[in-house]
Amino acid sequence: VQLVESGGGLVQPGGSLRLSCAASGFTFSSRYMSWVRQAPGKGVEWISTINKEGTSSLYLNSVKGRFTISRDNANNTLYLQMNNLKPEDTAIYYCNVQQYWGQGTKVTVSS
Repeated sequence: VQLVESGGGLVQPGGSLRLSCAASGFTFSSRYMSWVRQAPGKGVEWISTINKEGTSSLYLNSVKGRFTISRDNANNTLYLQMNNLKPEDTAIYYCNVQQYWGQGTKVTVSS
């Protein structure tokens, strides 16, 4: 299993980023996928999960209405659209399937 996240960076409060996760080594379309994050000095926090078909998703309350998870099963890619970013969203973001994680992509929200 390989998960490669990308799309992180430095953004001002209120800005947007779109994270991507390229998946390989397993049947992507048969697995629920998730995004999690780890803020500096804190534990891992679940953010969102999407079902196999991409038709249903769940969100952490603090990101609901601002973040949107989606997937492209034809291209084995998971996405996280993040809008209206806040400083408290600063973290390393990881995509996750079962016990597997990627290397993460860093998101910094700061003016």
